[in-house]
Amino acid sequence: MKTDYALAPWGWRSPSYWMILPIALGILFIGLRFLLAPQISMDDFGIRPLTDSALAYGRIKGIRDIFSGIALLALWLTRMKKAAACVFTAASIIPFTDCLLLYQQNGVDLPRLLVHGGTAVYMVITSYFLFSKSKQLTA
Repeated sequence: MKTDYALAPWGWRSPSYWMILPIALGILFIGLRFLLAPQISMDDFGIRPLTDSALAYGRIKGIRDIFSGIALLALWLTRMKKAAACVFTAASIIPFTDCLLLYQQNGVDLPRLLVHGGTAVYMVITSYFLFSKSKQLTA
């Protein structure tokens, strides 16, 4: 019996496959929330005072987040690992810059900074797994 290594198909047995799902669904939920309840979402995000222009920004952010979630879900559902890895890695700039912008506006607001910074770190770790080659034993 001969055993060799073969590249495993990307799918439900791969941890990186499932690591994308919470970000895709989470950002889709956040985007919908920014469109449906912009004042609450803006306050939770950390942007104050709630002016008309801030609310317009919130709606723009909501649309951006909805697009990002749908794009990631499409790549996830079609199991396009390389494309998902590239898009996911590029998208990691969003929570990093959100974290920096919130720090500039609010100073050390630890809970909000941890949410955005933690999301960015999670995305970088997931990107590492997406770009790494997984192998499985085949007979």
